[in-house]
Amino acid sequence: MISILDENFTQLNTFIQKLNPTQLLILVDENTHEFCLPILLGNLETEIPFEIIEIEAGEEMKTLETAAQLWEILTEFKTDRKALMINLGGGVITDMGGFVASTYKRGIKFINIPTTLLGMCDASIGGKTGIDHQFLKNIIGTFAEREEIFVYPDFLKTLPFAQLCSGFAEMLKHGLIADKKHWQDLKNLPELQPENIFPFIETSMKIKENVVQQDFREENIRKTLNFGHTIGHALESLFLKNSTPILHGEAVALGMICETQLSFLQNLLSAEETEEIIAGILKFFPIISIAQFTDNEIVDLMKNDKKNAAGSIKFSLVTSIGKSTFDVSVLPENILQALNFYKNLG
Repeated sequence: MISILDENFTQLNTFIQKLNPTQLLILVDENTHEFCLPILLGNLETEIPFEIIEIEAGEEMKTLETAAQLWEILTEFKTDRKALMINLGGGVITDMGGFVASTYKRGIKFINIPTTLLGMCDASIGGKTGIDHQFLKNIIGTFAEREEIFVYPDFLKTLPFAQLCSGFAEMLKHGLIADKKHWQDLKNLPELQPENIFPFIETSMKIKENVVQQDFREENIRKTLNFGHTIGHALESLFLKNSTPILHGEAVALGMICETQLSFLQNLLSAEETEEIIAGILKFFPIISIAQFTDNEIVDLMKNDKKNAAGSIKFSLVTSIGKSTFDVSVLPENILQALNFYKNLG
């Protein structure tokens, strides 16, 4: 279930009352601790004991070391299997919190209260939890479904513009792979402001939720959600390794441009729609220089993508706006052409 919270968080309080956990564990980073936790606590109506657990903000925190620290904290709190983890934050918090909750004592219940656009429209949905290891994105993780997602759109007003853009990339992706009208609505927005995006959040969430319900463990159609991510994740990992991290949505936007061109090179997408998609993405996302990375570095990381099979890099590509396919094996020279296409855009 996905619930849009009212001003009093009535749905959340009703849920907690019915579940009646032994303990609440509220996971935050320093940003959500400052801007979002006071709103949550101000509306939380329960006598159930709770603990606040804070980690530093940033993708750099999605590590085994952080997970181990959180497991130790839960042990110190004598957390039992009837406790409830509340993940209050963006994608890092929901990924990390879900992973820790799903593995501690073989699993405790957790809910997600996403505070970023990326968290609302992507990371909090679908039961994928994960951490990075050796600069490889989400290489360790579980499939573990949250009990519920509670969305409070006003949290977006606390976001820096860059974070708003980051989540918007995933919304564009949802339109490109599954809903042409959603893509057109988003593409035609005059500018990225929370009030402009609010009306489309629930649609984007439902697109992803619908795909996930058909294929929870990502054996077929769910792979379409990875459009833009094979190249995007590789470059995101390289920037992270260089200690110059870019936001996930920036990497996905970059990846979608490359993989749109790749769809064209594979004769899956028309020239007209290729041009429309790339122009639509560039309207909101400026070119990021990737000149410091060699083609071999990028391709080597793509070989670690979780969708690969038998040593072959598998892509999820678009066949027209609003339609997509998956498990596409592409010509190696087309990958290089797509990367060079992006480099030449700058």
